[in-house]
Amino acid sequence: MSTTKTVGQVLKVKGFGYHGVGPDATAYDALEIMDEKNIGALLVVENGKLLGVFSERDYARKVILKGRSSKNTTVRDLMSGQPVVVEPGRTLQECMVLMTERRVRHLPVLENDVILGMLSIGDVVNAIISEQGSTIEELEEYIAGTGYRA
Repeated sequence: MSTTKTVGQVLKVKGFGYHGVGPDATAYDALEIMDEKNIGALLVVENGKLLGVFSERDYARKVILKGRSSKNTTVRDLMSGQPVVVEPGRTLQECMVLMTERRVRHLPVLENDVILGMLSIGDVVNAIISEQGSTIEELEEYIAGTGYRA
């Protein structure tokens, strides 16, 4: 089943906006924000421009495994640069394909180079499940209303 819900529709429900950090913040500072907000990634932004994404995965692979210090390493040194981004008109199906092919769990949402928000894999999956649940209910009502007998 293909989903027709768009990124923009999900953001209307989830809320626009994002949590971000500057590129010169330490990994430790970024982790504190992520812990406080209970999120797995931050957008790395400078002067309103998206530079990259810093995630728990970046931290685990580029600090812990490399023996670096989170208090002495900047987000700039750890972030995933050139992030995969989507526009509000993209469908959730397209997002799932992008996330799978590019092996990312977070998609910044931009329109005309303005950051509108960010979708996580959880946001996408929850929206698809919700949409499929609505479709099932509609089909059940249709079948019940037509007097269909199995």
